[in-house]
Amino acid sequence: MTAAVNVSRFEGIAMAPPDPILGVSEAFRADTDVKKLNLGVGAYRTEELQPYVLDVVKKAENLMLERGENKEYLPIEGLAAFNKVTAELLFGADNPVIKQQKVATIQGLSGTGSLRLAAAFIERYFPGAQVLISSPTWGNHKNIFNDARVPWSEYRYYDPKTVGLDFEGMISDIKAAPEGSFVLLHGCAHNPTGIDPTPEQWEKISDVIQEKNHIPFFDVAYQGFASGSLDADASSVRLFAARGMELLIAQSYSKNLGLYAERIGAINVVCSTADAAARCEDIDCTLSRDMEEMVVKSVRLVSDVWNITHYLLLISWCPLVNLCCNWDSVKGVLVKSQLKRIARPMYSNPPVHGARIVANVVGDPALFNEWKAEMEMMAGRIKNVRQKLFDSLSAKDKSGKDWSFILKQIGMFSFTGLNKTQSESMTNKWHVYLTKDGRISLAGLSLAKCEYLADAIIDSYHNVS
Repeated sequence: MTAAVNVSRFEGIAMAPPDPILGVSEAFRADTDVKKLNLGVGAYRTEELQPYVLDVVKKAENLMLERGENKEYLPIEGLAAFNKVTAELLFGADNPVIKQQKVATIQGLSGTGSLRLAAAFIERYFPGAQVLISSPTWGNHKNIFNDARVPWSEYRYYDPKTVGLDFEGMISDIKAAPEGSFVLLHGCAHNPTGIDPTPEQWEKISDVIQEKNHIPFFDVAYQGFASGSLDADASSVRLFAARGMELLIAQSYSKNLGLYAERIGAINVVCSTADAAARCEDIDCTLSRDMEEMVVKSVRLVSDVWNITHYLLLISWCPLVNLCCNWDSVKGVLVKSQLKRIARPMYSNPPVHGARIVANVVGDPALFNEWKAEMEMMAGRIKNVRQKLFDSLSAKDKSGKDWSFILKQIGMFSFTGLNKTQSESMTNKWHVYLTKDGRISLAGLSLAKCEYLADAIIDSYHNVS
């Protein structure tokens, strides 16, 4: 009889490295210095550096309690009321893509989960297609596409010489990419740089993407939170939609509603434009709205069971329907059915609590207006901190360095231009916690701490190579 050897089957698994963003908070919590500052994770803080739950969120939750809403499973695609108001918030309720039902919206697990769902969709239905990612980008983008086995490459974005946008490099790299690539764009408040294209530059970017037959893929994590205006922060997405382009958009309510832990967001797919009305006129016929809705419902029933290609069997029996029906909305149904098919084995269905908060806030005119006021307040505090940091740097730094790039950036982050060694000095000497690429979260900074941070930045920039 031999003795059992107590060897774990998991012994060959190595320790994973700490997350470059969330690991910053872990290190911060372990620091006992009273001067410590956590500028790593992008989460809004009050002037007292405390977490903030929006008043309008509390009101929405009270409404849920008053109504006695249950905790039953949601459908795979999520809460219908949430999906409706989310798409309308992004595009505008009167946008033609909304009116013509060209948008397929699936509730996702915040921005990360929505991006992951879209990545799986790309891998399955666009095999071999690559995604172009800005250099630099949010630290999790590459993880998401790697995990989904979607190939990616980078396009130039940040110019360290100007601490601004390398627009020429960006355009050149998008032009050089293989035709039909997905181009991942930050809708507003680029993370980590805080550098956004101008409206004129967005026009040029959309020109090049159309010329190359690329597919735009927007990550919209800060709508309303960047500038304080929901419409201004969605202008880039709406520009591409107005051009009739097919596009993907991942959304998150973590920042603009402060629903970090609720994991609430969405993936939207805008399907192509087709001049169905003109085709009807060519054969001098009309199709009633009732018949069109019947066909769409039939496609929904079929597509929930079969693959996309099987819808051809449904339409082949009726040339009149094929010519006259609004097939843009049908395409949306088909795409949505496949997104649901991907979501089912991933997480089955999304959580309901955050979805109801969003539906209550965005869907109620009074609560919606209160939310906009709170967003303006949060965005305004960050702008004030940004200005104070610039003033402190300019007053304290006698070298003549131009710190105005801080004011040109937008949103909750500032890309300081500090390298990895300088960033480590910020932490080791000054107890200021930030990511290794020099990004700081202004949402975690108070007016009272701006001068201390300015001292740390000036010392690290000039005295550490």
